[in-house]
Amino acid sequence: MHSKTLSGRENDAIGALVDRVMDRYRSVEDPALVREANLIAHELPRSVREFLTEFRLDEPSGICLLSGLPVDDELIGDTPPHWQDKDPAALSPTLRQEIFFLLCASLLGDVFGWSTQQNGFLMHDVMPIKGHEQEQLGSGSEQLLWWHTEDAFHPFKGDYVSLMCLRNPDRVATTVATVDKIDWSRVDTAALFTPVYTIRPDESHLPKNRRSEEETDPARKALLDSAYERITRLEEDPPRRSVLSGDRADPYMCLDPYFMATDHLDERSRTAFEDFTAAIERAIEPIVLAPGDCCFIDNLRAVHGRVPFTARFDGKDRWLKRLNITRNLRVSREARMSSPARVIF
Repeated sequence: MHSKTLSGRENDAIGALVDRVMDRYRSVEDPALVREANLIAHELPRSVREFLTEFRLDEPSGICLLSGLPVDDELIGDTPPHWQDKDPAALSPTLRQEIFFLLCASLLGDVFGWSTQQNGFLMHDVMPIKGHEQEQLGSGSEQLLWWHTEDAFHPFKGDYVSLMCLRNPDRVATTVATVDKIDWSRVDTAALFTPVYTIRPDESHLPKNRRSEEETDPARKALLDSAYERITRLEEDPPRRSVLSGDRADPYMCLDPYFMATDHLDERSRTAFEDFTAAIERAIEPIVLAPGDCCFIDNLRAVHGRVPFTARFDGKDRWLKRLNITRNLRVSREARMSSPARVIF
């Protein structure tokens, strides 16, 4: 794992920078801040910039962990019961942490959001939601969240998914497996490079979870309708694709076994997939994120999930923030309202 713990001096510099940003912006959803974040990020301590740049360019691991950011458990308030409770007009009690998280993410690429997830917010809240206990969602709890590539089914999936921990009193583990920990000698990689596999959309993007209120802007409504039509097509007739790509000696991977059928595969392709998932299972490791930890997961070089747990629903449950990051925003231009827009429809 590529890891670093912030020093007191680094935190002092980060705090001063965040203060300056908060003097100008009240939300990380502000398009002006999102646009400027790539520039402001270069005012972070050089050591932090070097650390994240090394992760981006050298790919030393599929996991990058930056620890030591202060989080005051009282000041951040209760863990919200639902992400829908977020008031875009209100000042977030975790704005300081969110700004730092956004700036770090902007050193890896461009943050983006999905119109089909959390009302199009860029910064997601991840916490247990009552009624989701048995769901294959980040808001689930009692069911194992199967390891997966984030948004594996989607042609515009991100290069990184990142998690910032605000609270984790029960030490609930995130599970990860990175390509460098997989025993490739037991995997038929040639078969996995063949485009015969399918991945259906995960639960979070499906039309059944569409926000209840109607979109009033005609242009946005047309794009949102188109987004759900795309999701429906991918659900009903997922395209054939390979599980592995890139360098055959050091491949990238993309899979979400919970949403992948194998009955249409020939024996070699099916066996290769089963052997690969077994190899990943052997490589799975737990990471217990603590308050102030920022974990950046390379979405091509690692899979991630979460162990089951019993939610408290008392305002003190595990609470994470999540950002999606792409290194090539242009690939999704057809699904965004403008070139600088960050929400994919």
